[in-house]
Amino acid sequence: MRKLKVGALLSVDGIHGEPRSWVGSYFDDEAAAESLAELRRADAMLMGRHTYEYFAPAWPNTPGPYAERVNAIAKYVFSSTLAGTDWSNATVVAADPVKSVAELKTQGDGDLVIYGFGRLAQTLLEHDLVDELNFWLHPVVAGSGTPVFRSGISSRLDLAEVSHRPNGVVSLSYTKAPA
Repeated sequence: MRKLKVGALLSVDGIHGEPRSWVGSYFDDEAAAESLAELRRADAMLMGRHTYEYFAPAWPNTPGPYAERVNAIAKYVFSSTLAGTDWSNATVVAADPVKSVAELKTQGDGDLVIYGFGRLAQTLLEHDLVDELNFWLHPVVAGSGTPVFRSGISSRLDLAEVSHRPNGVVSLSYTKAPA
C-alpha cells in the first residue's frame, strides 16, 4: 500500500501559508536536493484548489530537474468548484477526498505527496490517512499568514526523526501514533 506523506514549510510562529514570502535563502541546494529525492519516490501529488492555484502558474514555466518532476508527476486536485485544469498530468477530483485518497493509497507503487498543510491535508490527517507528516521549521517569524492548524484538529503523532541544517532549519518528521 502506498504511503501518504505531507510536507509543509513553517515559520517559528506556526505560519505555513505563502512560504515564498519568507522562506527565501533557507530553501537552499540541500533542501532542494532533499525535496527532489522525496518527489522521485512518489508517483502522485495531491492538492486542494488553493494549492493548485498557487502552484499551477509557477511550475510549468520553471526550469530545472525539480520543476521537471513536479510537471511530470500525476497530480490530483481535490475541488468541488474547479471545472478543469491546464497543468500537465493534473486531474480534478470532485468526489469525497477521504474516500478517493483511501482508494488512491491502494493503487500504484510510489508514495503520494502533499505539499503544504491546508484543508485537504488536515482532513486526511483527521481521517487517519496521513502516514508521515514532515514539517520544515524555518528560523523566521512571519508575523501574519495562515496558521498551520485550524481549530478543532486533534491527532496523535509519534516523532520519527529530527534533523537540522547549518542554516537553522529544523526538520521534524512524525508518523501516526498507534491506535
